[in-house]
Amino acid sequence: MRILLVEDDALLGKAVRTGLEQQGHAVDWVRDGVSGENAALDGSYSAVLLDLSLPRLDGMKVLANLRRKGYTQPVLIVTARDQIPERVVGLDAGADDFIIKPFDLQELGARLRAAVRRHTGRPQPRLCHGNVTVDPGARQVYVAGEPISLPAREYALLLHLLQHAGRVQTRHQLEEALYRWGEEIESNAVEVYIHHLRRKLGKDLIRTVHGHGYVIATDTAES
Repeated sequence: MRILLVEDDALLGKAVRTGLEQQGHAVDWVRDGVSGENAALDGSYSAVLLDLSLPRLDGMKVLANLRRKGYTQPVLIVTARDQIPERVVGLDAGADDFIIKPFDLQELGARLRAAVRRHTGRPQPRLCHGNVTVDPGARQVYVAGEPISLPAREYALLLHLLQHAGRVQTRHQLEEALYRWGEEIESNAVEVYIHHLRRKLGKDLIRTVHGHGYVIATDTAES
């Protein structure tokens, strides 16, 4: 998943970005509320992690502005403000979760996955298609019940396609899901990852929709 982190604390921000990237996510990090609001509206993020005590614009105002402008992606508040009234205000303002600092990075990852599942209407944590199963919590892929190992980018690409099964994803959309700002992207990177996944998981799992992109195979997909 591609995550937007809005956090002004340099040490915490670096730790969270590193921890989430180790879990297979692409993380863009901004350090003030105005930049956070603009980035959320301009980018394609699975979820936003939003601090409250931010320079330029308080996180609660960022959240209110995003919801007022029709932003529907999950927003998880991450803050040291631990009073119940603060939580109530944040949740009523449209937050999908309220996480108190300090927190465990594994729990943060689990809360992110849960928020995205709720948003997509998919209650089951595992994603299955044919004989391929992905367990996002364990970051494990199974083919016909047997575990296989995938490099981080191949895993992230497979997960993204499964989360959008039946919907064609352009190369640009896939690149946005795999890379954060400033990372160099080779021109044929997505095609190479698709090739590797087909070789490991079966050539019919991911179909090419010519002139558009790629989609997890369905009965109606163009091949």
